[in-house]
Amino acid sequence: MLLLLIAPIKIWAQNNTLTGNIFDNDNRSTALQGASIKNLNTKALVLADKDGHFAITAKIGDLISFGMVGFQTDTVYLTNLFPKNVYLRAQVNNLNTVDINGTKVSPMLGNLGNPDNKAPTHQLDYSKEKGGLRLNLGYGKWRKEQLKIQELQQQEQYQDEITKNFNEQTIKSTVKFEGSDIRNFIDLFHPTVDQVKAERPFNYTYYIVKAYHAWLKLPQDQRKLPPLIKLKTSN
Repeated sequence: MLLLLIAPIKIWAQNNTLTGNIFDNDNRSTALQGASIKNLNTKALVLADKDGHFAITAKIGDLISFGMVGFQTDTVYLTNLFPKNVYLRAQVNNLNTVDINGTKVSPMLGNLGNPDNKAPTHQLDYSKEKGGLRLNLGYGKWRKEQLKIQELQQQEQYQDEITKNFNEQTIKSTVKFEGSDIRNFIDLFHPTVDQVKAERPFNYTYYIVKAYHAWLKLPQDQRKLPPLIKLKTSN
């Protein structure tokens, strides 16, 4: 009974912890004692023991960096929490020749070396052995994609807010709209996302009243959007 009660707790703990060992890539039997392992999402930081072993709190989707003085920092995007063996390459410093154009860009600096973003500066290496998405200078591109997704989600939230507050029901409950042209009124005075974002919180009641008075001043032939131009089709 005691074993049955302890087992779920042990499994739960494993599901929130990443374990593994960290070695020198050139001499894979040499453990890197004191190597730093950092969770870039939670800022948690641990050091490898004398055997190179480490354990750090993490979950799938976190970014984990492995580093040590004299070695190149390696960063992994977790796709699972299987134990990992990490091999760090020695840092090579060439002091004889300084080539600015050929200087390597840090993984955390994104696309500074590629402002036009014409070609990707980062690549993703799907590593089954290490159980993760290995980032080859890929964090900048991944971050840009996440920001783009957040921007689209924000746009969608604003559109939902506008639809909820500027529709036939809310307009008729705010002003005494007469006639069957309410759809034309909505099309003509539909607030844009930029308008709503510029004034937070957006006063829809005031906007509807103001738009309705502007509508009443319009000539009858201007109380609707102009028809779309039909393109001629070639036979």
